Order: sequence, then C-alpha cells, then structure tokens
Amino acid sequence: MENIMVIQLTNQKAVGLLHELEELHLIKVLKENFEPSKTKLSDKYKGFISKEDGQQLNDHIQQMRSEWNGI
Repeated sequence: MENIMVIQLTNQKAVGLLHELEELHLIKVLKENFEPSKTKLSDKYKGFISKEDGQQLNDHIQQMRSEWNGI
C-alpha cells in the first residue's frame, strides 16, 4: 500500500507529531522544508517547437484574429 500525500503544516507542533508517527513506523517522512518549484511557463516549454513552427503558429493566430474582428 503506497499512498503518498503532500501536506502543509500550519503549526510547528505538527512536526513533532509527524516524527513520533515515523518512529512508530506508521509513516515515513520523505522530505522536510520542501519548496515546490515555480518554473515559468516560458522556461518549461522553451524549445518545445521550432522557431519556424512558432512563427507559423503566430501568423495563423494573427490571421484568425483579423478574420474574427472582421465579422
């Protein structure tokens, strides 16, 4: 039974309780002071498509917007 949960402690007293539960072999603390990564979307998808494909996509979007505005 492999259940993994991410929790945020709202009270420092919970740290002691978690360590006590770990000593009783009820839980296993994997990481402490875990900071979720805050990757910008531009960095995440950089290089996902080629520059040429990106330019074609931008051109197509501009064309669709002009058609939409012409209605």
